Amino acid sequence: MKTTSIQKATILFQQHSGILRTSQAIRLGISPRTLYGMRDAGLIVEVTRGAYRLSGAVSIEHSDLVQVALRVPKGIICLLSSLAFHKLTTQIPRQVSVALPLDAEKPRLAYPPVRLFWLSQPVYSAGIENHLLDGVTVLIYSREKTLADCFKFRNKIGLDVALEALKEGLGQGCKLETLLEFARIDRVEKTMRPYLEALL
Repeated sequence: MKTTSIQKATILFQQHSGILRTSQAIRLGISPRTLYGMRDAGLIVEVTRGAYRLSGAVSIEHSDLVQVALRVPKGIICLLSSLAFHKLTTQIPRQVSVALPLDAEKPRLAYPPVRLFWLSQPVYSAGIENHLLDGVTVLIYSREKTLADCFKFRNKIGLDVALEALKEGLGQGCKLETLLEFARIDRVEKTMRPYLEALL
């Protein structure tokens, strides 16, 4: 295994946000021998079956968000993944939660695993923030929008998760007026108000 083959492979990994599936790597011209040699040398680590990440690359959760941003341009990181990004939950997302407009095509993504949420245009386009992660712009809902969305989708993510996040969000200084504005857009203001009053 030559150093040049490792260098070329490292560059290819960097061009793909530090993460590649085995099939992707081979398609890009990285030989299995180089790949497994890099793994054995500790240059890459297996993050899930058949997917490798450069050692020292961005954290696994951010690598996943970057991968989604690159592969799903209309996708916005939402719900549990957004909560984890904003440090509003103790939950560890097993999938990347992605919001899409109703008219978007279903993305074909082998990795990372995604959970899709289809939203009407007003709900989809509200509260989007741009975050630069590993040189890539990732669209993520703001803290307040994410909290409102958690109540909108409380039957899918669990009311306990929404309540934990709301408590944490208020503790972190989420703006009440902004939160209520997104609650109105999501049509969950009446649902959220009793919980807000109990926490304030």
